[in-house]
Amino acid sequence: MGLIKLNLGTALEVAVNRHPDKIAVIEGESHYKFSDLNLEVNKLAFSMQKLGIQKGERVMVLFQNQVECILIFFAVQKLGAIFVPLHYHLSIKEVQYCINDTEPKIIFCDYGRIDYMDKIKFNRKPILIDISPLGGDISFQELILRGAADFETTRFDDHEIAMILYTLGTTGIPKGVPRSHKSEYSSTITFINENRYKPFERTLGVIPLCHIRGIRMILSMIVLNGTYIIPSPFFDSLDLLNLISKEKITCLFMDPTKYYELLNDPNIKDFDLSFLKKIAYGGAAMPEDLIKKCIQLLNPESFINYYGCTEIFTIATCSVLENTKGCVGKPGVHQKIRLVNPGKVNLSAPQDLVKRGEVGEIIVHIESIEAFSGYWKQPDWSGKAIRDNWFFTGDLGYIDDEEDLFIVGRLDNMVISAGEKVFPEEIEKVLLSNPKVAEAMVLGVKDQHCGQTIVAYIVPNDLTLTIQELDYYCKNHLSSFKRPRKYKILMELPIGSNASLST
Repeated sequence: MGLIKLNLGTALEVAVNRHPDKIAVIEGESHYKFSDLNLEVNKLAFSMQKLGIQKGERVMVLFQNQVECILIFFAVQKLGAIFVPLHYHLSIKEVQYCINDTEPKIIFCDYGRIDYMDKIKFNRKPILIDISPLGGDISFQELILRGAADFETTRFDDHEIAMILYTLGTTGIPKGVPRSHKSEYSSTITFINENRYKPFERTLGVIPLCHIRGIRMILSMIVLNGTYIIPSPFFDSLDLLNLISKEKITCLFMDPTKYYELLNDPNIKDFDLSFLKKIAYGGAAMPEDLIKKCIQLLNPESFINYYGCTEIFTIATCSVLENTKGCVGKPGVHQKIRLVNPGKVNLSAPQDLVKRGEVGEIIVHIESIEAFSGYWKQPDWSGKAIRDNWFFTGDLGYIDDEEDLFIVGRLDNMVISAGEKVFPEEIEKVLLSNPKVAEAMVLGVKDQHCGQTIVAYIVPNDLTLTIQELDYYCKNHLSSFKRPRKYKILMELPIGSNASLST
């Protein structure tokens, strides 16, 4: 197997050889055995090859999680081409940017997005395939019917690019993150071990397959001959409860918001969730009360918090059952991390380390097998983010005496007031601990005297809340230099790119 042992396409073939008749994917009433899935993938790969898709060509996908996306993913991997999934809710402007950035040979989309294509100015006109079959140049079903089952997987080096995932980050401009076959396969095996997954696990495809966490779940199920169940596109918490119970789901990887919705559904007591024993979350911090509720209602055997990003995947992990102090844990098994002096104006150097317990920017060595090597066609962004083989995450944190990593905020949000570094997220957390506060936002506002002054915007839970109460509360919970100098009580916080807050 030499050069292709970590090819994501051969991962499916290995699974077929082990258990061809096991169910790989369920969508609605449709059940796909591993052998069925591989047959459809081969037919699709054959037809795509006839359309000119070869090693290194980009194939874009713009629709929500459904079985066609999985077929396209593995067909692309077998061809040695590059899978480029886009978030379904990107704007037309963002979609156009990503299309002209990667110049895909084929774009697969559904009836809800095929009309986007009429409004886009292409640098290179792609073949449009509507999976619904209402439009496009060719229908998806036609590709399957034209295909041949005896397609032979292309041979290539495992360091070659398997996919490009787009991340908006803090720039607002989509950045393409190339991920290699080796990085994705290695990340998947590590993820399986960290979560104590076993063969034949069953999960829900809740996270979109344009996210690295979504990719991780489908690959994990393929490697383990597990079953990947796809919810309806517009699922709610009741749909998830029904699927968890009906399909005997054993493991979940979701963001905290989904757990909140699931566990606060008034119908939860009507469902059997006893098979669900392994849960994980990422993408955001989980509030302490929600962690307790997960443990109380789900009684998991494994409960893992993932801190990472598209560029690296896992930076640190923490078993929530073993560590309840609010950290993100210790570095992932492949990661070497440092905390360096946060340079908001001048770029920090990897050697400019902070002392134990001090806040610094989190950087990760890119020699890790899970790491990317630079942004797609963006040497300037790559040069800024990667210095001396260290990836600068833009996240701020500190390491305690037990070598555990804590996240305190983003470098972009850091406020420098009278020479002191202040992190809005820390102040917001304190404000939100006040029972009279429903929402809080803290900003640094330009000030002639101290550079930036700290302003807190509050939506109250209790309309009797006063500015004097807020200030007294902050005096008792924050250092003097972190305390807001102004408070604004609002009925709601503005949302969106055109939102503004008066000072």
